[in-house]
Amino acid sequence: MDSTGESRLGGNGGDGSVGVQIRQTRRLPDFLQSVNLKYVKLGYHYVISNLLTLCLLPLAVAISVQASQTNPDDLRHLWLHLQYNLVSVIVCSAVLVFGLTVYVTTRPRPVYLVDFSCYLPPDHLKAPFSRFMDHSRLTGDFEDSALEFQRKILERSGLGEDTYVPEAMHHVPPRISMAAAREEAEQVMFGALDSLFANTSINPKDVGILVVNCSLFNPTPSLSAMIVNKYKLRGNIRSYNLGGMGCSAGVIAVDLAKDMLLVHRKTYAVVVSTENITQNWYFGNNKAMLIPNCLFRVGGSAVLLSNRSSDKRRSKYRLSHVVRTHRGADDKAFRCVYQEEDGTGRTGVSLSKDLMAIAGETLKTNITTLGPLVLPISEQILFFTTLVVKKLFNGKVKPYIPDFKLAFEHFCIHAGGRAVIDELEKNLQLSPVHVEASRMTLHRFGNTSSSSIWYELAYIEAKGRMRRGNRVWQIAFGSGFKCNSAVWEALRNVKPSKNSPWEDCIDKYPVTLSY
Repeated sequence: MDSTGESRLGGNGGDGSVGVQIRQTRRLPDFLQSVNLKYVKLGYHYVISNLLTLCLLPLAVAISVQASQTNPDDLRHLWLHLQYNLVSVIVCSAVLVFGLTVYVTTRPRPVYLVDFSCYLPPDHLKAPFSRFMDHSRLTGDFEDSALEFQRKILERSGLGEDTYVPEAMHHVPPRISMAAAREEAEQVMFGALDSLFANTSINPKDVGILVVNCSLFNPTPSLSAMIVNKYKLRGNIRSYNLGGMGCSAGVIAVDLAKDMLLVHRKTYAVVVSTENITQNWYFGNNKAMLIPNCLFRVGGSAVLLSNRSSDKRRSKYRLSHVVRTHRGADDKAFRCVYQEEDGTGRTGVSLSKDLMAIAGETLKTNITTLGPLVLPISEQILFFTTLVVKKLFNGKVKPYIPDFKLAFEHFCIHAGGRAVIDELEKNLQLSPVHVEASRMTLHRFGNTSSSSIWYELAYIEAKGRMRRGNRVWQIAFGSGFKCNSAVWEALRNVKPSKNSPWEDCIDKYPVTLSY
């Protein structure tokens, strides 16, 4: 091999043999290839995203040149022409006015997120691993194998030592009663609402719509009635109580509140999302039912929505899209998260081994609907082209995974567990910083069910990362099986609200996770 990268075989000797030269192609290092590919893709996205501007620019230049050459005589001739075609001018003007009127009256009214708050339990409710295992052992309900299983789940779950369980679970034996469950619900809901009303300075009687979601605890009177009674809300309030809808019910509640705000003018809607642990702890030895014990923790959120144009200036976000996917018609999906009794008659929530596969399929359906609403046209072209090629020519062509990082600056993935976050990080090709809020929320607060996406949004705010125009994707999974997405756009550079759940610990995060 010589310095030019050529290899010479044979020679030009006396035997008459012919020399053959083989030129070797030098390959770029892998990192240079990836850099080149990156810039090619960025260039493609820039050209496609600005295609209309690039096409109209020459036209605008031509019009400008022509206009600069127009003299007063040309303008006078144009005016005379319009006078002789007065009927056409009137008709065109009427059509234009009618079209603008229809557009203004039929377009959806914007829904603003004024503020939100998340409940921060008191320190005495913290449940470090050692206390959790000691109490589980002292109840006498768990076999050694079940205790060892819970210990391993805790160590690998991604939860930290500062998560919370309700007051009833700190007693030995646990104080399981309707009164204790009501006490937990009141502490969480009222704690979040007190903070919300204090931060927004609104009178509770101004709230016209109330939506509460809690899957496993549905007493009579309802949780929404408890809130009406506590804050003496007005008699004509439209209140709703959603039960049994799983960890994605927070997005469902927002969707319901949005629909109500589109009908009822100039009002506020409050959405309260929580879960109740006290009466839903599992005291058996079925391992599929023990996992929720290790993951679910105390938490709740309260969100104030408004359709008043006067609230835009003080609001944090505007709701852009809500996309809901339900696969309850499929039997496997329907039963993959299922509340039932075990062989000994003890009630718990069973998680199927097919859960992650079903979640993946449901996510695929959800983003297929969401993609055209949020992705730039450049990504939609790539996705559609790959789909056509796969259908028409080669079924083995891998489907193109859209780059959702081009559509969103922030991701709030339901902190259902380490496996859920890992799977979405991989499938959506996200970077560690994109899933940081989800991992840190799981570490600090555990799985707080439908409210977890709000703890994650509070984390992003506490880190000072939310800038005006940033888009946020909240995505959650729930029993049924459901995958629901909410998209928000920041209206300003958002600062954390007072009494943020991260107020006392944000400087410690992100932490290094070892599992």
